[in-house]
Amino acid sequence: MKRLLFYLIFAYACWMIWQRLAGHEDRVVASPEWQPTVIDSIEERLPEVPPQFKCDGRQYCSQMRSRAEAEFFLRHCPNVKMDGDHDGIPCERDSRW
Repeated sequence: MKRLLFYLIFAYACWMIWQRLAGHEDRVVASPEWQPTVIDSIEERLPEVPPQFKCDGRQYCSQMRSRAEAEFFLRHCPNVKMDGDHDGIPCERDSRW
């Protein structure tokens, strides 16, 4: 009889803890008034830097003077042929940099 009473009290305590934790998750998730603004404020503080390079028709790694220039051309210029495996990294086999 004592063992049965112990199991009932233990089960009730576990159930109460489960209910409190489940209710707590609902309250934490449902907070729509909070909005992240850290990224927005950082972007506002960064000065606008004019680009160092411009698209002038060059397409190949052998025509680039630096890795930064190749990355700029790959991101911003049409018809470049510097990323053979299409992974976003230009001139991977170029030993100059």
